[in-house]
Amino acid sequence: MLVIFTDLDGSLLNHDDYSYKDALPSLNRIKKLKIPLIFTSSKTRIEIELLQKEIGIKEPFIVENGAAVFFPENYRGFKLDLPEYNGYRTLILGKDYNHIRQFINKIRGEIPIKGFGDMSVEEIAKLTDLPVEKARYSKMREFTEPFILEDRSKLPLLEKKAEEYGLKITRGGRFYHLIGKNQDKGKAVKLTADIFRKNIGRITTVGIGDSKNDLPMLQVVDIPVLIPKINMEYESINIQGIIRASYPGSKGWNEVVWRLIDEFEKNRH
Repeated sequence: MLVIFTDLDGSLLNHDDYSYKDALPSLNRIKKLKIPLIFTSSKTRIEIELLQKEIGIKEPFIVENGAAVFFPENYRGFKLDLPEYNGYRTLILGKDYNHIRQFINKIRGEIPIKGFGDMSVEEIAKLTDLPVEKARYSKMREFTEPFILEDRSKLPLLEKKAEEYGLKITRGGRFYHLIGKNQDKGKAVKLTADIFRKNIGRITTVGIGDSKNDLPMLQVVDIPVLIPKINMEYESINIQGIIRASYPGSKGWNEVVWRLIDEFEKNRH
């Protein structure tokens, strides 16, 4: 079975308008063939739930840069020895959001950092180019905090202090993120793939991303795919056998996924 792990912003969703329109041909094929498509994003649970509903899928998903994996209840008849949380079977790797906010309040005097928790919904909407309604959902965080740092020279000091607090910093397409020290997209993808293998046997994993924070995911999948930025430059990621899409966003995503499904189907018959 083919299992696809994909980043959202700048990968399946265009960087500028968050549209997945150009990826619809491959998305329809994925649904028809019942290929697990696992959103692996810095987005929150509610943001991903809404996007899944819009696209018309109900699959496991990974939130907030690998902070937690959510499996729908009774998913494909899998045996899941995982705790129940908000109607899902859940694997939590991240820190509690309150822990991160405590850290921000503690260091604020020394390092001027502004997290989503310090911003109004309108401010977040402006920074992300999201409609206000969607910006509200991106503020509903459970495990991590996106932030802006006015003075970049303070980054090494911030990293040092974060580590003492059991946290680390990763860089996404638009923001820095404060996340738990023991989480990243790679760990979450690996654990999710293991659950699939335990339940259905052999799988081929695909990972699709465009940013630094996708690197851990791209390192642990069988087929890593890199989407170029909107300016057609690629994140400097060197992994053997990596596939580079020809276009940014959903168009590049569609092109590569369509081809991979073709190859997979051909090899299966």
